[in-house]
Amino acid sequence: MDIRNIAIIAHVDHGKTTLVDQLLRQSGSFRANQQVAERALDSNELERERGITILAKCTSVDWRDIRINIVDTPGHSDFGGEVERILSMVDGVLVLVDAAEGPMPQTKFVVAKALARGLKPIVVINKVDRPDARVAEVHNEVFDLFALLDANEEQLDFPTLFASGRDGWAVADLDEPRKDLSPLFDLIVSHVRAPIANEDAPFAMLATTLDYDPFLGRVLTGRIFSGVARLNMPVKSLSRDGRAIEQSRLTKLLAFRGLDRRPIEEARAGDIIAIAGLAQTTVADTICATEVMEALPSDPIDPPTLAMTFSVNDSPLAGREGSKVTSRMIVDRLRREAEGNVAIKVQESAQKDAVEVSGRGELQLGVLIEQMRREGFELSISRPRVLLRTDAATGQRLEPIEEVYVDVDEEFSGVVVDKMSRRKAEMQEMRPSGGGKVRITFHVPTRGLIGYHGEFLTDTRGTGIMSRLFHGYAPYKGSVEGRTNGVLISTASGAAVAYALWNLEERGAMFVSPGEAVYPGMVIGAHSRGNDLEVNPIKGKQLTNIRTTSKDEAVRLTPPLQMSLEEAIAYIEDDELVEVTPKAIRLRKRLLDSNDRKRASRAAAAE
Repeated sequence: MDIRNIAIIAHVDHGKTTLVDQLLRQSGSFRANQQVAERALDSNELERERGITILAKCTSVDWRDIRINIVDTPGHSDFGGEVERILSMVDGVLVLVDAAEGPMPQTKFVVAKALARGLKPIVVINKVDRPDARVAEVHNEVFDLFALLDANEEQLDFPTLFASGRDGWAVADLDEPRKDLSPLFDLIVSHVRAPIANEDAPFAMLATTLDYDPFLGRVLTGRIFSGVARLNMPVKSLSRDGRAIEQSRLTKLLAFRGLDRRPIEEARAGDIIAIAGLAQTTVADTICATEVMEALPSDPIDPPTLAMTFSVNDSPLAGREGSKVTSRMIVDRLRREAEGNVAIKVQESAQKDAVEVSGRGELQLGVLIEQMRREGFELSISRPRVLLRTDAATGQRLEPIEEVYVDVDEEFSGVVVDKMSRRKAEMQEMRPSGGGKVRITFHVPTRGLIGYHGEFLTDTRGTGIMSRLFHGYAPYKGSVEGRTNGVLISTASGAAVAYALWNLEERGAMFVSPGEAVYPGMVIGAHSRGNDLEVNPIKGKQLTNIRTTSKDEAVRLTPPLQMSLEEAIAYIEDDELVEVTPKAIRLRKRLLDSNDRKRASRAAAAE
């Protein structure tokens, strides 16, 4: 059967997964009466909750006797490691662009990677039925982006379709009748070249993703570059540098058919398949026939920019809510994650019972922590820190810089520019984007963005959109102002009392509710002033024998601030930790004992 391999790349929320749903539906991959969840490829629980794609996924559709293998890629730059590997499996890319928002940072990131690989793009301007659509301007912006990214003549001569993925139609001209996605299927078949592969050469494939199946164990997915894979044939695996890793047999061959992975007897060069049964082979390794001596080339991955320390939960409440609490369990789980996710690095920490985890950004590490807490882990997480480099030639310290695109209403542009400049940002461009909005581009240190997103949403009344992209390394820009307020620290152990919290409200906003467990050293609120304050949240009202009808009998409390995991991690300072359990997210001081904190503070001041 003739094959086409294509990846769908776009910015977050531009409609990739919804479009794939419609391609599957219209190609007959679903029965007419089959119940299929919306955004069927976003099968992960976290993906459904957050409305984003985290893991790249393969599917395939048959169109007029041609099999089209489609890879749905993540649209967030924190998961860029997934995108880079996927592009080595395909021969063409579908660049999906929102008709109102136009090309965004993640579009730029993935398009640059695709153009550098020589892939010919098809541009689909999606959501053209939006009332604020700017179809002609967006089409020009896409061309300008391709030119900026040094696209060659062939790549600049890209075909364009106008579509509504939600309603399931695509047209080459907006005046044409809007029926179905046939024009898109036909364009993929005619524009994307068939895989160039030698079926007569020995079998060789590059493993590009790794996941775990409860029945099959480790499952490696990749594209066959040469030869034919047959069930039970002997194979070996080679690392990137050509070192032999293991020898085995292909005990399970799987192909992607619609939403399913189905067992097959053989697969030919050019196809994308999954293999189970290899114990040590991982991402970027070559699986090949025993006579092959050279590994297939694989791309280096952009380096991590942020690191956090994951340590054992040693608070007084440890072990009450989770089942996996030991350092060995935590390290094993993180090493397994790093094996399949090449954008994450795990290494030993100088601290006892702790490990340092580095990755692309707060969202990526936040997703990992959220997955672990749902699996029953208890952890203590440190404040993120950026990974600095030293320039070999000059000895200068270099730090990661992000390119940030901000879309805000004009009335909020002043406060955003002011806040960003305080975080050492340099404004690159400011231009109107229509509808009373402006688009501002900044270059800002990664550490300046830690904890800013929540503040940004408050400053823009929830209407602003901020997108970021790793730009490169630049000389260290000096200190960035951090949190200006101190915190309220519990001095007692027990259940928080409503009367005590009511008395403390004038000191600042609370993070805990009445009846919630507290312990000495736990952060229970934000202080209204710049210093930390120790308070007793379990102190009840003194009872007397005088009866009264005063109003303070019925305590009315302001609802506590409920922080998400990412907000909590961004809020804490270096002397604090986030305690993460399956049931709770708590803030605490790294040193729980008040005297230990005072000694550490004096020692730090003396240095």
